[in-house]
Amino acid sequence: MKSKVVPLRIPENLDELASLSAQEEHTDKATALRQWLHRGAAQYVLKLVSEGRISVGRAAELLDLTVYDIHRMAETQGVELGAIEEQRRRSRAVVERLV
Repeated sequence: MKSKVVPLRIPENLDELASLSAQEEHTDKATALRQWLHRGAAQYVLKLVSEGRISVGRAAELLDLTVYDIHRMAETQGVELGAIEEQRRRSRAVVERLV
């Protein structure tokens, strides 16, 4: 995955937290911030998939993971990725019209 440099202003309290996190994780502050960003992105992507706004495949592409990784993440966090009842009902109606 390619990286991009992005100038970013963060509040001082988050800077302090990032320093603390880096110290506890035995890493540098930039890595701690990237880890936070990735965790937040993963949660956001799972939300989008659960709402049916993006596919599991697209979620995997965005996070540079496999489809199976996305399903494991969702299971771990208790996020339902399957179709909701309304989507199932509409799908059945379409199939019945076609048949």
